[in-house]
Amino acid sequence: MNTELSTKPIYININESNHLSIFCEQLLNYFLTYLPAHNHELVIICIGTDRATGDSLGPLVGYKLQDLPYEKVYLYGTLDKPVHAKNLEDNLSNILTSHPKALTIAIDACLGASENVGCLTLGEGSIKPGAGVKKELPSVGHLHITGIVNFSSLMNMVILQNTRLSLVMKMADTIASGFNYCLWRYYKHLS
Repeated sequence: MNTELSTKPIYININESNHLSIFCEQLLNYFLTYLPAHNHELVIICIGTDRATGDSLGPLVGYKLQDLPYEKVYLYGTLDKPVHAKNLEDNLSNILTSHPKALTIAIDACLGASENVGCLTLGEGSIKPGAGVKKELPSVGHLHITGIVNFSSLMNMVILQNTRLSLVMKMADTIASGFNYCLWRYYKHLS
């Protein structure tokens, strides 16, 4: 296993045949590097809304991960209880109070360059949810995963509304499968 971590976000095209193994290798490296310093406690923050196809990546991932069986893994943001612009600050305040030492990973959809549509990014540092649609929201996460669901334009809100659900679902499947596998490997490694 490669133990080097990239300082820049890595881009993983979900149309490549080995996209899941690349995603898992990088995510597991992050877990092995950062979770011990955070008392093996993880908070996954899935950001977005089911009211716009292009912004539903976070809630779909949350829906797929809501039954994780690990004691120190906490999930915020599902289809039933999304974390979005109107409740993000309250959720972050609750997370800081309830899990002050946890490693946080933010998951969100984003718009980008047309050649990067269909890529997941995985990297260190926080993200600014809502930046693509000119919302001023707080930064989220020690680590981040974004799915570039469509291209950025002057009409980003319309673009988000007209994003293919099949692309968003494929990204959500990859992220959820990656988390399931990497958490299993990480906790197996601990025991």
